Amino acid sequence: MINNQRESEHTNDVRRGLFWFRHDLRLHDQPAIQKLCEEVSEITFAYILDEQHILPNEFGFSPMGEHRHTFLLQTLSDLEQSLNKYGHKLVVLRGKTADCLVNLLRAGDYTHLGVSQHCGYNETAQLNTVKRFFDRLTVIETATYGLFDVNSFPFSIEDMPDVFSPFRRKVEKHCEPLPVAKKISQLPSPYAPEVEQQYRFEINVELPASPSHTFVGGEKAALSHLNRYLFDWHAAATYKETRNALDTWEHSTKLSAWLANGSLSAREVVRQVKEFEQTIEKNDSTYWIYFELLWREFFHWLQCKYGPKWFRFSGIQGETPSTKHDPETFTRWCEGKTGYPIVDACMRQLAETGYMSNRGRQLVASCFVHELRQDWRYGAAWFEHQLVDFDVGSNWGNWLYLAGVGSDPRGHRQFNLQKQTDTYDPDGTFRNKWL
Repeated sequence: MINNQRESEHTNDVRRGLFWFRHDLRLHDQPAIQKLCEEVSEITFAYILDEQHILPNEFGFSPMGEHRHTFLLQTLSDLEQSLNKYGHKLVVLRGKTADCLVNLLRAGDYTHLGVSQHCGYNETAQLNTVKRFFDRLTVIETATYGLFDVNSFPFSIEDMPDVFSPFRRKVEKHCEPLPVAKKISQLPSPYAPEVEQQYRFEINVELPASPSHTFVGGEKAALSHLNRYLFDWHAAATYKETRNALDTWEHSTKLSAWLANGSLSAREVVRQVKEFEQTIEKNDSTYWIYFELLWREFFHWLQCKYGPKWFRFSGIQGETPSTKHDPETFTRWCEGKTGYPIVDACMRQLAETGYMSNRGRQLVASCFVHELRQDWRYGAAWFEHQLVDFDVGSNWGNWLYLAGVGSDPRGHRQFNLQKQTDTYDPDGTFRNKWL
């Protein structure tokens, strides 16, 4: 795959690092990059587009659909522009992640690998596979995805609470979010490995202007949106009251897509929310933004605890649900043709935009599991395919929760669809728009 002729070109005293971007596609708050830079004199930055994300999976469709793919390419384009300002390029490869990384490490004769820690089962397995090939490779792995690292907690991952409320109480009592890393001032000399052209992936996407009411990929768009939300709109002051709106931009933070691929740091969000509280207003709504980030944190670490059980039909509870997969019913749900108007409107919104409100996600998932009696994993996989803000912890964790095989102590969480419709779309505006 990759030209190996350069493996022994440099002497043993050259310390050469490869930084492998994954769900951390930014340069702000990057302690993983900073630690690697302290250890090496040459560095390469790489990202791998895993071909398995765009090939059909066991559910019959690709894990990554059009919306997230476009958002990702925009993010990579923005990241490449940011690296260019430091005199560096972004090497983007396409193939099987572990194969690409092993061959790249061999071709460049790297002494160090830098990577941000991620608790996803596949992400963990990929890194472990790579480690087995290199006994002398120094791996610098740093927690950058969430608010905490594992050493922050007053419990081990094996003993962490399976339910959110006790997790939150312990974390709020004993933990403070890690500080935002200092801004990167300079980088080691760039090193360009020789990669066969057929495995290189050229990012051929034009970054649109960053409007205030849509998702545009990249760190610059993320930070711009966060600033507008907090300091132009002052929307954080009313977040708790407005967050359940089904189809408005300013009523919820809309940070999830940038947080999911790491073009925005959760710690940076907390830092700026604290600044908002100190300079503008502090209330239940500003706290609720932190509260929602704790939910994200909870699912992130819980998937680490349970590994492959995160994707099993019986979930982390080990209890088999009394549901099944029916292709016709599944297709009607995907296309927004279930006959439940609020559900159909939400599903059509998802298909067109790649986004759905948190309230909408709960309603359509509840309908899928309880009214339609379907295998929850197909719903979770469809969300993974469609959502621009897909996150393996939050998406699958919430589906486990709604299906009664996850972290919900009450078991099944079923919503009264008519009552929810009357509460969140009383005049039919949302249904009329999407139906």
